[in-house]
Amino acid sequence: MAVLAESGSNPDVDLLYDINGLAKDAPRWFDRVMEFVGEYGLLLAMVLLVVWCWWSVRRRSGSEEEAASSVAALVWAPLAAAVAVLVNVPIRGFVERPRPFLDHQGLEVLVSGKTDYSFVSDHATITMALAVGLFVANRRFGIAGLGLALLEGFCRVYMGVHYPTDVVGGFALGTAVVLLLSPPATALLTPVMRAVGRSPRAGWLIRRRTPVGEGGEAMVPGARKPTPSEERDLAA
Repeated sequence: MAVLAESGSNPDVDLLYDINGLAKDAPRWFDRVMEFVGEYGLLLAMVLLVVWCWWSVRRRSGSEEEAASSVAALVWAPLAAAVAVLVNVPIRGFVERPRPFLDHQGLEVLVSGKTDYSFVSDHATITMALAVGLFVANRRFGIAGLGLALLEGFCRVYMGVHYPTDVVGGFALGTAVVLLLSPPATALLTPVMRAVGRSPRAGWLIRRRTPVGEGGEAMVPGARKPTPSEERDLAA
């Protein structure tokens, strides 16, 4: 298929040169930092943010049903990112857009060895899918994730490996997959998380156990709480 942007008069290409031009004026050490951050660092940060959100959700969830639904929404975030990347495979094959440094001279390319197609950006797709999934599960963590996703998009253009529209396309794809498939996904995941939460061994993954000193003895998820008459009999 025809290349989406071939002329320097195209605003997409103009913005590419403007953002990537910052790499030429920056110190070499800064470009190395941006290379690591854009290729690996922000993906790792998103994973850690998801783990942090899970830890917070399981500690603060109230009822068993609330805990299961909250964790189910959070589990959908990385699953949605994986689905979005799979959806991107035929999109890339259909569009067949070369990397910008193959069609345009004078770019400062910070990462070598990129031989696949450019549209849409996998990094932008993954980070935005995780960010939107986080936002659905927890708005506070979701806002932080959106900030990281936007920074990832900027880094991909700064590094000279994607057009701005590659990034925008990745953002749109990640968002669409999360939001469109969220209702059926959470409907399927919530019963699974509920069953895990009732497990004596794996229940801590869904809901924090009540420690001793907070209302008495620690309760195992799914265990029956003694009635007042049973407590009196045990005391006697």
